Amino acid sequence: MLFNVILDVVIIGSGPAGWAAALYTARANLNPLVFEGASPNLPGGQLMITSEVENYPGFPEGILGPELMERFKKQAERFGAQVRTENIGKVDFSTRPFKLFTEAGEMVQARTVIISTGANAKLLGIQKEKELMAQGAGVSACATCDGAFYKNVDVAVVGGGDTAMEEAIFLTRFAASVTIIHRKKDFRASKVMVDRARKTPKIKWELECEVEEILTSPKPPLNRESVIGLKLKNTVTGQLKEIAVEGLFVAIGHQPNTQLFKGILPMDATGYLQTIGKTTKTEIPGVFACGDVQDSVYRQAITAGGTGCMAALDCERFLGSEGE
Repeated sequence: MLFNVILDVVIIGSGPAGWAAALYTARANLNPLVFEGASPNLPGGQLMITSEVENYPGFPEGILGPELMERFKKQAERFGAQVRTENIGKVDFSTRPFKLFTEAGEMVQARTVIISTGANAKLLGIQKEKELMAQGAGVSACATCDGAFYKNVDVAVVGGGDTAMEEAIFLTRFAASVTIIHRKKDFRASKVMVDRARKTPKIKWELECEVEEILTSPKPPLNRESVIGLKLKNTVTGQLKEIAVEGLFVAIGHQPNTQLFKGILPMDATGYLQTIGKTTKTEIPGVFACGDVQDSVYRQAITAGGTGCMAALDCERFLGSEGE
């Protein structure tokens, strides 16, 4: 056994939600233990592969994503949160105290568990994509986060759902033009969203096409490889063409990191954990979920942090109601 004591709170996952939950539970003297994740899971969440963050309140000059997460972590540790850079490989929520097992097979027991394992943007899986996204060099999976970096330049959005339409319409506030790239003629998006996009003058269309290659070139002042265009392949004819854009936004969906909880906690049709009403409570008393693992709508650092706070308060009140 990893610990000979039963812990008040174990937090699975990190990122804005996990660290906020850790901060609040630590300040409530609940001595949380955070399993922040390890490869292939990303300690610190998606902001660890985000370069400049300009929309998090309190940082008027912007801040690097990894630096922001390091500050979150240090603040939680300052108040006593303990952190392990490991993954939880199995959970047993059938009885309390709950049992959690690391991938090495060690066991932790906890009176309550807060889940903040996040969600990952689905990517195209093509060369240079992850590297350019991590460097903030022209590839993104969040128009709300990064759209303001693309003022008066041409960009592209890949996807055929409502999210792709929403991202494209949002980007027209900044970009000179937005090209929607979709591998089919028909869309998963609702008719109203497609119609709205078609009525937006700045939006162009490349249908029955998929991105074959991201074209890059060194860009001053840092001479860092950045997006200058895309090579597209027609999904019907196989014909190749190139279009000039300086930004590529991938909007083909997100995958919540909920595999660990399948068959244990209720999920929606796409795998997001379901919480009760306006709380972070799951159907299992003492188990809470916060951040992108239960939020398929907003997916922002600030909303994730907010639900992390909510989970901590829900957890504290739950333990208080039991006199623990």
